[in-house]
Parts: sequence; C-alpha cells; structure tokens
Amino acid sequence: MRDRCTRSTGYGRQSTVRPREQDAVLECVRAEQSTDAWKERHAARAGVEGTIHQALAVAGIRRARYIGRAKTHLAHVPTATAVNLIRLDAWWNEVPLARTRASRPATLDLAT
Repeated sequence: MRDRCTRSTGYGRQSTVRPREQDAVLECVRAEQSTDAWKERHAARAGVEGTIHQALAVAGIRRARYIGRAKTHLAHVPTATAVNLIRLDAWWNEVPLARTRASRPATLDLAT
C-alpha cells in the first residue's frame, strides 16, 4: 500500500509529537480559523495572494530585471496590466476559477 500513499522511496511516514503548550496554541488557532469572522478577514488576503501567484506564474516577477525602483516599477505596470487583461478575458468567457487541489490521502479516499 505504500506506493499508493507516498512517492518516497527512502523514508516512511513520520509522526510529530509537539509539547503541550505548542499543541494547545495550535488547537486554539485552528478553532479561530473555523469562525466566520476569520474567514471574512482571510478572504481578502486569499484574493491578493492569488493575484500575486498569477503574476509570478505569468510574468515571473519574483526577480526584477532592472536596477532601481523607478525601472522596476515601470516593469511591474505592464505586468499588472497583463494580469488584469487575463482575468478580464477569463471573466468575459466565463472560465471557471481553479478548484482547490485535494491532498494525496483525500484523493485516495475519493478513489475508493
């Protein structure tokens, strides 16, 4: 069954046991993330991060090709315009948004 669960050839799965303090904090944060107020606050950030990802994927803006803020800004303006045009084209043609990817265990669970 190992080849269905992981692609790793050298190591198996590992469990992590955290100290109680860290585990309590993590449990509290996860509980907060399930509230509607947190989801509303996070929705704006998720949209911004999606835009940044699209700019990285389309134009590779992670590294500037120019030295200096003015030239870098001048390079980012057409990139932002291109991303906006790509998004407008997708909206006009009713291209559906990408679905969230499922994890490997969830994919296996769906297959059975």
